[in-house]
Amino acid sequence: MNKNKLHWENVFSTKQPNEVSWTQDYPKTVMDYLKTLDLAKTANIIDVGGGDSNFVDALLEKGYTNISVLDISEAALERSKNRLGENAQKVNWIVSDIIEFRTERQFDFWYDRAVFHFLTDKGSISKYIQLLNKSLVKNGNFLLGTFSQNGPLKCSGLDIRQYSETLMKEIFSENFEALKCFTENHTTPFNTIQNFQFCGFIKK
Repeated sequence: MNKNKLHWENVFSTKQPNEVSWTQDYPKTVMDYLKTLDLAKTANIIDVGGGDSNFVDALLEKGYTNISVLDISEAALERSKNRLGENAQKVNWIVSDIIEFRTERQFDFWYDRAVFHFLTDKGSISKYIQLLNKSLVKNGNFLLGTFSQNGPLKCSGLDIRQYSETLMKEIFSENFEALKCFTENHTTPFNTIQNFQFCGFIKK
């Protein structure tokens, strides 16, 4: 088991949602963004690093039928499955490190809140961009959230890479056009504030 997987399996095996900083009761940012895209309910949607996030619950509630949730931690996904009960059977669950993920499936919407910023070396960043480009349909949409330049320098004890709107646009400029970028404060379960940089892109 690689050290990243070991780290995240340990986190999700030992901590409850109210004990980790990224927990959101309702994923308002992504749901609001999705609403502006007006995608069909049959659109292929993937939540990258979905863990035990409530995004999948919100999607099912809105009637979306082609949902994939990817996470490096099997324990995290098991939590989501247990929470969803029978509805878990409607979801495609994927246990994988994102830079090792391989799929023939193509997605209409790719959501990543706080996975990409853990990729701190050029090789991993390049692999992610190649995978994203291969896995999104033409004119497919991608919403990325990372810690901003006013956000934390670490998450869960691991180093991250902060992003500005300019840097985010630059990194994805070859195959993606930015549609909307904004910063947002996330209030953690411990009442601390984390500033996020979001950018929504469309594949050229």
